[in-house]
Amino acid sequence: MSPSEASPARRPTGSPETGGRPARRDAQRNREKLIATAQAAFAAGDGPVALEAIARQAGVGIGTLYRHFPTRESLVDAVYATELEGVAASVPLLLEQHPADVALRAWMGRYAAFVATKRGMMETLRVGFAAGRIAPPSRERVTAAIAEFLERGAAAGVLRSDVDPDDVTTMLVGVFFAIATDAARDRSDRLLDLVCDALRPRGSAAGGEARP
Repeated sequence: MSPSEASPARRPTGSPETGGRPARRDAQRNREKLIATAQAAFAAGDGPVALEAIARQAGVGIGTLYRHFPTRESLVDAVYATELEGVAASVPLLLEQHPADVALRAWMGRYAAFVATKRGMMETLRVGFAAGRIAPPSRERVTAAIAEFLERGAAAGVLRSDVDPDDVTTMLVGVFFAIATDAARDRSDRLLDLVCDALRPRGSAAGGEARP
């Protein structure tokens, strides 16, 4: 028996057939392209965005999209989590530049601005949140950021010390779903101001520093 008959030829390490690194890199690039394309599509439209259109604009097949994101909710959750990275990363800088209550209000404004530009995915988010099928890690990230503001603010006496951060997250989610509609969009600042006022110690006046 010849050596070639005794053992099959080995494929090069890392080839797509072996599931090696090039294949993984390609898969990661496709995932990133899909998320970036979905971000732009959700920001551009008011209504639902077709997944087929996202796949086409990303330059991949619909099967590739479904391998990465089996449902619309999983894609929306990935876009939401990606956008949230930037919102969460702003917490330390805001706390460095402003008192905690002012920093929290500025952070809420940034978060609200992101939500307002993603109207095409808000209904999917709303249903997924309500059913508990979407964004538990993202919610935890938001709650952790709020907890940081509350802890700093309580120590400085500008925010209450008896507030559950997850309760604030719940209030914010309600406000964000409200301002995603035409009826409440113009009330965004007023609603967020009310949330912040509820977090200040009882009997204290609203913060004197202008909202950044």
